[in-house]
Amino acid sequence: AFKAAVLIQQWYRRYVARLEMRRRCTWRIFQSIEYACEQDQIKLHNFFSYLMDQFTPSSSKERDFISRMFVSGESYKEAELEKCCDYESIEVPDSYTGPRLSFPLLPDHATALLEAFQQKQQLHARYVLNLLHETRKHLKQLPNISHVSTCYSEEVTVCGDLHGQLDDLFLIFYKNGLPSPSKSYVFNGDFVDRGKQSLEILVILFAFLLIYPKEVHLNRGNHEDHMVNLRYGFTKEVMQKYKVHGKKILRMFQNVFCWLPLATLIDQKVLIIHGGISDTTDLNMLEKIQRDKFISVLRMKKRKESSRKPEIQAINGESKPDTDAAGNEAAPRLSLQPQSAQAPSTANRLEFSRWLRQTVQEQIDTCRRLVDVSESEPEELTYSSMVSLKDVDEPCWTRQEEWKQILDILWSDPMPQEGCRENKVRGGGCYFGPDVTEKFLEKYSLQFLIRSHECKQEGYEFCHNRKVLTIFSASNYYEIGSNRGAYVKLGPELIPHFVQYQANKTAHMLTMTQRQGIPVALISRVEESAFRALREKLFAHTSALISAFKAYDGDNTGRITLSNWATAVESVLRLGLPWRMLRLQLVRSTEDGMLEYKSWLDNLAMEQRSQEHIQSSLLEVIYRNRSNLETIFRIIDRDHSGLISFEEFQQTWKLFSSHMNIELTDDGINDLVRSIDFNKDGNIDFNEFLEAFRLVKQCP
Repeated sequence: AFKAAVLIQQWYRRYVARLEMRRRCTWRIFQSIEYACEQDQIKLHNFFSYLMDQFTPSSSKERDFISRMFVSGESYKEAELEKCCDYESIEVPDSYTGPRLSFPLLPDHATALLEAFQQKQQLHARYVLNLLHETRKHLKQLPNISHVSTCYSEEVTVCGDLHGQLDDLFLIFYKNGLPSPSKSYVFNGDFVDRGKQSLEILVILFAFLLIYPKEVHLNRGNHEDHMVNLRYGFTKEVMQKYKVHGKKILRMFQNVFCWLPLATLIDQKVLIIHGGISDTTDLNMLEKIQRDKFISVLRMKKRKESSRKPEIQAINGESKPDTDAAGNEAAPRLSLQPQSAQAPSTANRLEFSRWLRQTVQEQIDTCRRLVDVSESEPEELTYSSMVSLKDVDEPCWTRQEEWKQILDILWSDPMPQEGCRENKVRGGGCYFGPDVTEKFLEKYSLQFLIRSHECKQEGYEFCHNRKVLTIFSASNYYEIGSNRGAYVKLGPELIPHFVQYQANKTAHMLTMTQRQGIPVALISRVEESAFRALREKLFAHTSALISAFKAYDGDNTGRITLSNWATAVESVLRLGLPWRMLRLQLVRSTEDGMLEYKSWLDNLAMEQRSQEHIQSSLLEVIYRNRSNLETIFRIIDRDHSGLISFEEFQQTWKLFSSHMNIELTDDGINDLVRSIDFNKDGNIDFNEFLEAFRLVKQCP
């Protein structure tokens, strides 16, 4: 009996170990593919930023159009936003049965919204715009770093990413209670994208923010960014739900996002930020940054930044020799040093501030006249707009430095190694080690950091000697049963208490089975989804894989070793996955340890081939580029109508042709755009855009 018990115990331990190994491999697949997609997003926007830097508009019309298309909302003027948010002109029909809002909001309004969204009702566009208008007014009054105290409430509840999953928000409120004077909440960004009900989540959170401004706090996440929304779904969601007023609503959301606070501080001891920190993170700088100037954190406009540096240098009394990189005398440039009157003494702060504003404005007007920039263009961030009576003597930071501060706190991740390095996995932010955390906490007298930004299987995870806590509130993020969601509650002692959950009923049932000791169904379901996504990724890189395999097939036998297969796959996909462990799920067993790679790739193609019978090479290219193509389409589709006008296409083609050194006349561009407009309705929809891409790839 004793020997039998030992054997059973050994068998069970091996069984659990195998399940854990499968679970970890599945998780690595999901996370690697997600981060690779974020890399593609940043590379795509870097490409467009490069095009913008190299493109020289031939007329003011082209300059205005390109600015509107690719510099969407960099700086909205109040008059433009008031016109955009003209909710009073929108009539609500008598047939509308959804919730009706009146301001100031009351708790009953929030309850009505919750009930309406549970019943799949939609809030009328008038009320959405009105809510966004009031939310924006409130957010503009808030500092960059919100301060919360546990003295005024029993505890503070911190929630992580929700990503458009409304069921998770409902479950949090069901378990923990609605926001109230005794129930404070901090929602740590990434409310939108990926899920299908991002808009409803924002409406609910904004409503509670206005009802309980001292108890509800919202931080900005990396997905509260209109350039990210173009790729990950929020833009599409808004336009589908509000076809008539969607463009107005979307523009208001873009501006509201940039006014969200950047961080929250609890009892001066716990800092809550969405992503993380770097070795250059400076809370003093973050407190003073004009956060509304960074509508998209992904894009840093180098051309306009470089034109701003001389202005800052002049104000600080610095100078730079007018020489190029080779030491030759550079072309004449404008001197931004004051030429009219001598600067007054800084002892008289009011007089000095007025003189500074007037001097810089005169130089800006001169620049505008020389480069033919109209006054109607959006204003750039200038030092004069940052100067106030309270900070004339404060240091002046470049926009590049400010941008990096925000980028780091929204995009960074912790790592177990010491130091701080670029986050090449995501493509933005950095990786920071425990030593960076320790120095940061010591510098600002903090106990620990709370961040989100990363999906965790249990919904939360400590690292860096329990000094960094990751909290993630979107359960079933990758697949039903893939992960739990969680939120954390902090009392006056600042001891974290966690609550975990899974919102989906199916996942809940699977979890009950798991508690009974049979987690196979759960793991198999999630594992199947992960490997399906991985096979799609492999198929999308068929051509590159063939080239990599041939490098190991010197005799051209069509066969390579499984070890070489694993090395070649990683060299192409660069996902950092344990391919030798995964090969059992991806490659059929072979007797001699050799793989016929052409037949293996043919099997992948058979799995992915659609009912349209598209040839494998075309399908491969579309699988690899569809997400990028869709993002490019939405960028060109400046008004988010779902259609690209001839003018939008023509101006975009000029941008591309300037980069590719292709000379094409206006008549030639017109012929090109008409050939893509297959149904001859005067616009290009996404199907026509994709079809044109396929036809081009078919040509020999």
